[in-house]
Amino acid sequence: MIVVEAHGARIPALGLGTWELAGALCERIVELALAIGYRHFDTAQMYGNEREVGRAIAKSGIARAEVFVTTKIWPDSFRRGTLQAAAAASVERLGLVPDLLLLHWPNPNVPLAETMEALVDARARGFTRHIGISNFPTRLMAEAISLSPVPLVTNQVEYHPFLSQRRVLAACRDAGMALTAYCPLARGRVFGHPVLRRIASRHGKNEGQVALRWLLQQPMVAAVPRSARPEHLRANFEVFDFTLSEAEMAEIAALADPRGRVVDIDGLAPPWDPE
Repeated sequence: MIVVEAHGARIPALGLGTWELAGALCERIVELALAIGYRHFDTAQMYGNEREVGRAIAKSGIARAEVFVTTKIWPDSFRRGTLQAAAAASVERLGLVPDLLLLHWPNPNVPLAETMEALVDARARGFTRHIGISNFPTRLMAEAISLSPVPLVTNQVEYHPFLSQRRVLAACRDAGMALTAYCPLARGRVFGHPVLRRIASRHGKNEGQVALRWLLQQPMVAAVPRSARPEHLRANFEVFDFTLSEAEMAEIAALADPRGRVVDIDGLAPPWDPE
């Protein structure tokens, strides 16, 4: 397993995203993922499955130190006091202290200085080991970094072959932060793409495995694909036994399209960096 190191955090580069996994299904999928070898799990208060994720980890018998858990605070809890209470509630639902606590989306209605102060305080109170952000463009990312006396570990953003995140990735590297890629398979759009299919056939892999390998070969990049199907869970994990050439990496990077974004939620999405 490749590990991304950022400001003292050791993040397994490949994790399991749990968005839209609920109830008993979520618990079963996390249990299976642990058995396959996943050691990084991404959840959020908004997903409504923190309890199931934590329960599956506890049942596995795997040492807590071997599993990296990320959860995220929804923007309606960004006020001072409210954020700390939300972080404490996540600890209670998970049954463990998360390794990483993120701000899920920016909230322009709450001063970022207040939110960052509360996030840093949540860490000081023992509600998380590390802190970070999600869906922050470079302007807001720079502001968050400047407001935090504690290093931020990651910016979790949509990233896949059809969406360039070169500005965010460069800013993360400059700050010693990881970039965590969600929707790394572009909600299935990678499958069937002729360039990815051709490269995949060369390596005896599928298009999704090539897309994930492309991400994981980039320094300081982690990825958290989501799947509810056991065969896909296994396939997504089988990306450590081949390497893409520099020419293949460049060919995949050239697929980026200004219209490639698949997550752009009205009322939440900030002005994105120009591509």
